[in-house]
Amino acid sequence: MKRTNRIFILLGVLVVFCIATFAVIKHEERKEKIKNSDQIVLEIAPDSVQSLSWENGSETLSFHKQDGKWVYDGDASFPVDEEKIRELLGVFEQFGVSFIIEEVEDYGQYGLDKPVCTIKLSTGDKSYEIRVGTFSTIDQQRYVSIGDGNAYLVKKDPMDLYDATLSDVIDHDDPPKYDKVTRIQFKGEESFSIVHEEDNAYAYGEKDVYYAQMNGSNLPVDARRVNSYLSNIGSLNLTNYLTYKVTDEELKKYGLDNPELTVTVDYTAKDEDGKETSDTFVLHISRDPEEKKKAAEKAEKEKADDSKDNGTTEEEEEVTAYARVGESPIVYQITSDAYKNLMAASYDDMRHLEVLPASFEDITKIDITLEGFGYVFSSEKKDDKRTYHYQDQELDLTGFREALEKLKAERFTDEQPTKKEEISLTFYLDHKNYKEVTVKLYRYDGTYCLAVIDGKPTALVKRANAVALIEAIYAIILN
Repeated sequence: MKRTNRIFILLGVLVVFCIATFAVIKHEERKEKIKNSDQIVLEIAPDSVQSLSWENGSETLSFHKQDGKWVYDGDASFPVDEEKIRELLGVFEQFGVSFIIEEVEDYGQYGLDKPVCTIKLSTGDKSYEIRVGTFSTIDQQRYVSIGDGNAYLVKKDPMDLYDATLSDVIDHDDPPKYDKVTRIQFKGEESFSIVHEEDNAYAYGEKDVYYAQMNGSNLPVDARRVNSYLSNIGSLNLTNYLTYKVTDEELKKYGLDNPELTVTVDYTAKDEDGKETSDTFVLHISRDPEEKKKAAEKAEKEKADDSKDNGTTEEEEEVTAYARVGESPIVYQITSDAYKNLMAASYDDMRHLEVLPASFEDITKIDITLEGFGYVFSSEKKDDKRTYHYQDQELDLTGFREALEKLKAERFTDEQPTKKEEISLTFYLDHKNYKEVTVKLYRYDGTYCLAVIDGKPTALVKRANAVALIEAIYAIILN
């Protein structure tokens, strides 16, 4: 009898267990009704949206439209990037999904009870709330809910754009995109202009389409160095803004009340219709005033102590620097490297480094004076090919040419020579602007020679390169 009762009890437990198991299975089936889908669950035209807000854990931001323009709710004076807002709204213009999870009861398993971001938008007659949940590493997609009782795995992760802060939606000042620069004006420690003029009277080569105007004189410049400087402006990263409504007091704080350097670029560019338009870009640059003062005091001390390579040089040290575009209310902090590149804006930073910038093929004759003796390399041109001779012997000037091309300014200077002349070379050129250029190299110290060009002290060049040039000449005349 006891055995029979025990069997009935066990059968009863089994029945209860089966019923419970069946109930759980049916509950899970109802709860996890997941199916593939390529459905578009939201279609919201960006132009129809009147308000937008999102909370992403780091910030809560909200915007509304006023007179057709987007306005930041936190400060109406904030310059909103209209294109950025449109990009954010574009996520929901055709919001497609990959999976639908119907009749969700536990949003927590998808991270939708405590979403990583909640996005709200309104078209005026309808409001939407989009909750962004966890990222499925298995599916490589994001869980999202839109308030219809379902959860979705979506094709386009909203967090690619909505992990945004206020600095991501500011209407930054953009560096210019120009087809041709017509003039650059520098106002700072050294003030001068660079003018674009094809085939100008100061060019050494056909690529030298610029010349400098400085202290009433027109001077040659190297177009490659000018374009490199313009590239530094064009690639300037103006994103780290410090204020978007700068006051006079703040301008003084950043040293922009009296900038160290102002660069004005006049240029032409083509609009969307291909029409050429003219415009001007103005950039103000300054170093932190206190930092600048300390650096000046340090330089004065080192100068008084006549010290060289004493500690960190200005080129090596980090600089806190700021920039402002024209009269923009936005002030940016720029990197130390950007500051140094932009401040390299003297005439010496734009001129040719080569002691002879002319093309070697333009040289028709070379007069050389070396250790008191004179030598002449002559040439003749036939069928666009020039050959060189010394005492009726045809020359291979490869070594001489390579040595000459390496003779470049390490530092420009107007110091007068005080030591022995090492070599003198007069180059006669088949060139409309420059017919004759004389280069004299004088001893300076163990590292450098002083180059005097057409009687004017110009630059220090590496002594090793000067010696290599002399050796190349001896290799020719002693052969």
